[in-house]
Amino acid sequence: MSAWRRGHASRSITDAVCDGIWRDAMTAFAVRTFLTLFVVLDPVGLGPIFLGLSANRSREERRAIARRSVFVASGVLLVFALAGSWTLHSLHVSIEAFRVAGGLLLFKIAFDMVFAQLERETREEAAEARARQDISVFPLAVPLIAGPGALASIMILAGEGREYPNGTLLVLGLCLLVLALVYSCLRLASRIADALGQTGINVVTRVLGILLAALAVQYVADGLKGLLAAGS
Repeated sequence: MSAWRRGHASRSITDAVCDGIWRDAMTAFAVRTFLTLFVVLDPVGLGPIFLGLSANRSREERRAIARRSVFVASGVLLVFALAGSWTLHSLHVSIEAFRVAGGLLLFKIAFDMVFAQLERETREEAAEARARQDISVFPLAVPLIAGPGALASIMILAGEGREYPNGTLLVLGLCLLVLALVYSCLRLASRIADALGQTGINVVTRVLGILLAALAVQYVADGLKGLLAAGS
């Protein structure tokens, strides 16, 4: 009986250690997911752009535009999070290759953020946006909120989330949280711009750019490691 108890206690300790390690891994993944999405979506940086696009709109129109744009961007990100793996499989593209491609794309965005050269839309797109009555779908939802970097990030994170229990739901929940922050920043864009000033916004953007560069390098490193392991 004592031997059985010792064996049961040993298994209990092992299970507790494994559970602790698993929870730590989940926590680290959750923090990385939130930071990645926050940096890529850049709620603070979207504020001044939103003000420029909606300068001649009333307060009620701005609220409606912000609400519609975040709703549309949420749908686009949701589709890419859930159908991204199927799309890659259909194109015979491995998740490791997509990590490398996404990391390179994110590094380009981070480079532009650090050196204040970030352009989320082309000049032609900006000119068309100024002439449009409704800017909530284009260019605000796509490509300003749900841009290439955000789409690549949500696909990669959703793929990694499948390795954890309810990991996909965790990614989607954190994505909705960051989108809620985006909506809040759009609603409070004028106050944030007045409080931080252009210099403050540039400082925040550059700091986020440095963090995004580090995340991008990690994506590329993980992708190359997987590709090398698959080829060996």
